[in-house]
Amino acid sequence: MKLIIQIPCFNEEKTLALTVKDLPKRIKGISKIEYLVIDDGSSDKTVEIGKKNGVHHLVSHKKNQGLAKAFETGLEKCVLLGADIIVNTDADNQYNGKDIEKLVNPIINNQADIVIGSRPIKEHKEFSPIKKFLQHIGSMVVRFLSFTDVKDAPSGFRAYSRTAAKKIYVFTNYTYTLETIIQAGHSDLNIISVPIRVNEQTRPSRLFKGNFQYIRRSIFTIIRSFAIYRPFRFFGLIGLFFVLIGLMPLLRFIYFYYYGDASGHIQSLILGSLFLSIGVLTIIFSFLCDLISVNRKLLQKINDRLSDKN
Repeated sequence: MKLIIQIPCFNEEKTLALTVKDLPKRIKGISKIEYLVIDDGSSDKTVEIGKKNGVHHLVSHKKNQGLAKAFETGLEKCVLLGADIIVNTDADNQYNGKDIEKLVNPIINNQADIVIGSRPIKEHKEFSPIKKFLQHIGSMVVRFLSFTDVKDAPSGFRAYSRTAAKKIYVFTNYTYTLETIIQAGHSDLNIISVPIRVNEQTRPSRLFKGNFQYIRRSIFTIIRSFAIYRPFRFFGLIGLFFVLIGLMPLLRFIYFYYYGDASGHIQSLILGSLFLSIGVLTIIFSFLCDLISVNRKLLQKINDRLSDKN
């Protein structure tokens, strides 16, 4: 069984060597371990550092395309290289490389398709109280929307089986962590969490500039992912909301009309009809989106079968 550990990088010359050094050389049940660096348009010596430290494979973007794209490029390359299991880790050495064995064991034993490392958030020294709270709320929302029991949704320390990697498609540009969990939760992939350790911080996170940006981008990613993978429920709930809003002024107009005093309440009829029309049209739109979603799933299954043959 072949394991490839992929490391998305953007100007990581100061930490990449430390990250590679911490990676395991042998794991029980794995016959071959290789490392892959995805250079996301780095302008420093990231590529040279990777080569000097024994990285087996390198793939580069001509310009910086973001973490999500680098992650997806890595998965595609690992599949082409014949990986049976793919582990993703960060280049800043945030995660303890010895815990990679914890990630791959459930896949080796056919207990999971995706395994996500759950960091000790409460004990994490580098996380402020507000960041710990945001992590907790964010993971709770993702669990609710994905129907999974993932404890640390933003964690980038995760393992994928070959089957899972071939089914993952990332649509957002910001980060893959939240979207891929929601996607996996609404497919036939089994996803679990395992506790992992973290190393001392080597540098501040460069993925977002502050808590406000993190919240804004995470909310957008969660909403967009839910709309993509559950369009009928997403747009149907919006349509139902407008229908209920529209019914209130309509019922008000009917009440006054019944008692012969409707002449001064035409605005209620107009306003209620407007909201009711928007609601009905949105519900119809939700059916169309659901049909598109079904078509996308069928195309994905066809692609999976063709990939299996090749």
